[in-house]
Amino acid sequence: MADNTAPGSNGSSAPAQDSSKKVGLIGLVGIVISAMIGGGIYNLPQNMAQDASAGAIIIAWVVTGIGIWFIANTFRILSAARPELTNGLYTYAEKGFGKLIGFFVAYGYWICNCFALVAYSVLVMATLNYFVPDFAGGNNIPSIIGGSIITWAMYLLALQGAKQTSFLNIIGTIGKLLPVAVFILAVATVFKLSVFMEGFWGMKGGIDLSFTWDNVMPQVQATMLVTLWLFLGIEGAVVVSGKAKSQTAVRKATTIGFLVTLLLYVIVSLLPLGVYSQADIGNMADPSMAAIMLDKFGKWGEILINAGVIISVLSSWLVWMLMLGEMPLAASKSGIFPKAFVKENKKGSPSTSLLWTTIVVQIVLIVSYFIGNNAWTTMISITSVMALPCYLFCTLFLFKIALDESYPKGIFASRGMALFTGAAGSLYGLWLIYAAGLNYLMVACIVYAVGLPLYVVGIRQHDPKARVFEKISDKVIVAVVIALGIAGLVYSIITFGHVAL
Repeated sequence: MADNTAPGSNGSSAPAQDSSKKVGLIGLVGIVISAMIGGGIYNLPQNMAQDASAGAIIIAWVVTGIGIWFIANTFRILSAARPELTNGLYTYAEKGFGKLIGFFVAYGYWICNCFALVAYSVLVMATLNYFVPDFAGGNNIPSIIGGSIITWAMYLLALQGAKQTSFLNIIGTIGKLLPVAVFILAVATVFKLSVFMEGFWGMKGGIDLSFTWDNVMPQVQATMLVTLWLFLGIEGAVVVSGKAKSQTAVRKATTIGFLVTLLLYVIVSLLPLGVYSQADIGNMADPSMAAIMLDKFGKWGEILINAGVIISVLSSWLVWMLMLGEMPLAASKSGIFPKAFVKENKKGSPSTSLLWTTIVVQIVLIVSYFIGNNAWTTMISITSVMALPCYLFCTLFLFKIALDESYPKGIFASRGMALFTGAAGSLYGLWLIYAAGLNYLMVACIVYAVGLPLYVVGIRQHDPKARVFEKISDKVIVAVVIALGIAGLVYSIITFGHVAL
């Protein structure tokens, strides 16, 4: 359907659409769960045990569960307090902190999740190698070709629109949850508490370690990028809220999706530690769920999990294509992305945004060939780090509007709850940035700096007479971003390129 919101508007209005073409609660829940549960859950036992013992994993999930809940609750409250701001992350940042910050959130969210789609490509092709050898590693030449074919196929599917593909999302959600449920039930039958308690806080030289902050907190911190990656997509219903039947459905879908996903992650990461030692799981090949099923239950279990990985990733891939098309669309309507991104097709899909999303994914996919064996880790780490500012500005926006006396009354969340949620979510976001480490933060700085010309073009196209950087603070922010981008480039060449000065 053609766009009914004029380019250069504030982006707070969604295109007028027939309610029959909008997504209901079940479809939104499917989008949230599919966005979060990709292929990562199938290697979760190894990803967590590689750096953390059972006790540290429990603490990590408590910290993550509380922290992510503040982020999820931020979206729930904002959907009620500011229901006119559809498309979530970008519009919250733009309304709260101006066009430049809004641009960085829109651009950062868009690009970081293009990296996520490349991570999906690496994983699905590496898993296909189990059935059809030739795709070893997931980023060799046959894998790049296969991933490219899937990327363009997803583009064609996403052009059909959120409503038209919501049924596929629901089927995909069921298909990805079934192997996980079988894994949980099967491993529970061989779980032993004595094994689980051995090395509960970690082991050194075959001796159990006791709880100390110096021992446990580095383990917890080491899991943070993994856990953040697993929850990327918590905002799924918010991002497509312009296509939702109601903001109430958006709020309910966010809650249901978060609780279901958190429960599954906790169980899947902890159960295997009652069967194997932390060291054994930490050294398992990807996907570790398949290795466990093969060892304990035979070939059928390995086949089931590998098939589940492929179904899960493809389902999430489609959801993310739908979500990523919305962000440049909203940004273009607000006048900070080039005008071309505002175009929608007859089915209400952001056709230009989807095309450029696919092109960016294709470019990064080709680049992944040169990364080597660490393509998966590199992609999910960059994705997680670049997503952090996007979440942080949303929690800060909630904190900002909660400070205002005009905070709406009569909604489910009181002003005090909104204030606390915004503050706690912001602190959690800052801690995640600290926990992320310097390497990938520097890469993120490069990517953000590279995107600045897109902002300049967008502003000029929508209003040739407009000042690109209106405020002194904008100029300071741009200078800092460019400086960090240059520093990040030098640091990355030295660190990843092993260049000696």
